[in-house]
Amino acid sequence: MINPPVVPCPGGTFYTVRAGDTLYRIARRYNLTVAQLLEANPNMDPNRLMIGQQICIPVAPVPCTGFTYTVVAGDTLFTIAARYNTTIQAILAVNPGLDPNRLFIGQQICIPVPAPACPGFVYTIAAGDTLFALASRYNTTVPAILAANPGLDPNRLFIGQQICIPVPAPAPACPGFVHTIVAGDTLFVLASRYNTTVQAILAANPGLDPNRLFIGQQICIPVPMPPACPGFVYAVVAGDTLNAIAVRFNTTVPAILAANPGLNPDFIAVGQSICIPVPRLLTGGAEE
Repeated sequence: MINPPVVPCPGGTFYTVRAGDTLYRIARRYNLTVAQLLEANPNMDPNRLMIGQQICIPVAPVPCTGFTYTVVAGDTLFTIAARYNTTIQAILAVNPGLDPNRLFIGQQICIPVPAPACPGFVYTIAAGDTLFALASRYNTTVPAILAANPGLDPNRLFIGQQICIPVPAPAPACPGFVHTIVAGDTLFVLASRYNTTVQAILAANPGLDPNRLFIGQQICIPVPMPPACPGFVYAVVAGDTLNAIAVRFNTTVPAILAANPGLNPDFIAVGQSICIPVPRLLTGGAEE
């Protein structure tokens, strides 16, 4: 069992022993002597270092004057330095003890340059998100997203993670009204119903996937809100046609169309809500 540190380390920092470490190597890494390490760790057995053991390094940690980068597969200090317009020596100077030949995935190191600004907006990862899906949704590319997110692992996105999307932020307000998706809705059906176009709906809903609408989803319809129903709202059932509904409720198809701007008389879906412009009536012993 690995014992926790038993001595304070004032003015220094704790180091976690890794495979292959010796006191001599650790001392050289931090420009110290073995004697200085032993003095700072009086209870340590220099011949029995254990992986995961914490020892005191009696030097002050160097504050990161840039930003923290998370190592991903394929990284080397050379490629990282080139990516951020710095040098290997500058990276080593602000990461005491960093072994340039033993970087590992997930390791965090200091990059001594200012963090790149997000040239777009910050997006919070949700269930099912992938970089490819996000790139398609926001009309950008996976390489552009990776370039705007140094160290981002495209294969390890997690819910709640925030990343930079390098495009202008979506419009904050809906220039029309909000529609809640019901069974049978498609963008084509909605565009026909509300006398607009699929392209206009997509423009008002940045990131909307036209092929993945789900019941209960709210989207912006970029037209004025339809007028209040001058009668009652009816839910379409199997076998309904506008003509049959008009006959049932003692009205006309033109009157129903006038009360439902954008309604396609040739395409009404089961569960769709339409306005019947007459008082609610009982017909055939049943109330709709």
